[in-house]
Amino acid sequence: MENGGSRQAGMAELQEVQITEEKPLLPGQTPEAAKTHSVETPYGSVTFTVYGTPKPKRPAILTYHDVGLNYKSCFQSLFQFGDMQEIIQNFVRVHVDAPGMEEGAPVFPLGYQYPSLDQLADMIPCILQYLNFSAIIGVGVGAGAYVLSRYALTHPDTVEGLVLINIDPNAKGWMDWAAHKLTGLTSSISEMILGHLFSQEELSGNSELIQKYRNIITHAPNLDNIELYWNSYNNRRDLNLERGGAVTLKCPVMLVVGDQAPHEDAVVECNSKLDPTQTSFLKMADSGGQPQLTQPGKLTEAFKYFLQGMGYMASSCMTRLSRSRTASLTSAASIDGNRSRSRTLSQSSESGTLPSGPPGHTMEVSC
Repeated sequence: MENGGSRQAGMAELQEVQITEEKPLLPGQTPEAAKTHSVETPYGSVTFTVYGTPKPKRPAILTYHDVGLNYKSCFQSLFQFGDMQEIIQNFVRVHVDAPGMEEGAPVFPLGYQYPSLDQLADMIPCILQYLNFSAIIGVGVGAGAYVLSRYALTHPDTVEGLVLINIDPNAKGWMDWAAHKLTGLTSSISEMILGHLFSQEELSGNSELIQKYRNIITHAPNLDNIELYWNSYNNRRDLNLERGGAVTLKCPVMLVVGDQAPHEDAVVECNSKLDPTQTSFLKMADSGGQPQLTQPGKLTEAFKYFLQGMGYMASSCMTRLSRSRTASLTSAASIDGNRSRSRTLSQSSESGTLPSGPPGHTMEVSC
C-alpha cells in the first residue's frame, strides 16, 4: 500500500466496463453482473473483474490464473459449477488477469519488459486499495499460485487463506534450465505451455478438453504476451519456504494437485515446507493437470470445507461426500466467531465420504 500518492494518481486512469458473465443459468437464476476494471500500478496496468458485492466481515475471494490462460479459461468451469453457487453467494470475487492476458489485450511492443512474478504480486495492493478491500482468500493456479504465495509472504495480515493448485515454490535449477532450453529447440511456445498445464497422458489422449485448450493457446492473438508471462514464470525466484523458519505462509493453506499432474513432485515438496497444522494437501485422482477444469465438483466440495474450517459458512448444507460422516466433520470445522487456523481436509473416492482425521495434521488424500 506504499507510494499512495503515485498510485492514486495512476488510478485516475481507471477504466470501467459493465459486462454480464456468459454462462448457462439455472432455473430462476438471473445473470451475475460483473465489473471489469483496469488500473495503473508501478509496474504497468492490470485488469481485474469483480463479481458480487462485498459482504460484511468477509474477505474477498481473489483468483490468479496460470500461464497460457486468463481468468475465464482458468476458472470459469469451477465458478460456474452448480454447487459453487452457494460459496459465491457468500463472498465477493475478484478475478485478476495478468498484464496482457485479458480478452482483447493488445500485443506489447517489441522490447517491452514484462513484470517479474514478484512484481505481479506487488500489483495486488493497488487492486485492493482501489476496491477498499482489507483481506482476501486467494485461489491461484501454477504461476498464479506462486504470485499469490509471494503476495502472502509480504502482506500476511491481508491474506486469510490460500488455495494453491499446482504450486511450484522453487526456482529452476541448472538441470531444469538445460531441459527447458533443449525442449525449446524442438517445441513451440504453445506446446511447451501445454506441457506445463497438462500431463503427457492427457496430451497424448487428445480429448476434447485438450483440443479446446490447444486451440485457445496456439491461436491466441496475444501469444507474444503469453510468452512474456511464461518467461517470467521460468525466471521466478525461490520462495525459500521453510517449515518452522522465518519464511512461511502464516494462513491456512490448501494445496491441490492431480495425481498425474506435471507438478505433483513440486506440490509434495511444498507441502513438506509448510506448517502441518495450517496445511491441507489434496491429491485428486483422475483430474490430470488442471483439476479446476476436470474435477470442479470435488474441488468445490474441498473448498467448502476449507472455508468452514476457517469459520465461514458453518451452516452450509452438507453435500454428497459428507452426509454419512457429519459428526466427524464437526471436530474439524469451526463456527463463525471461533476461528481456528489448524484444519485437516480429507476425502475418499472409494467410499464417497469424508473420513475423520486428527485436527491439526496435514494428510495426503485422494478423491
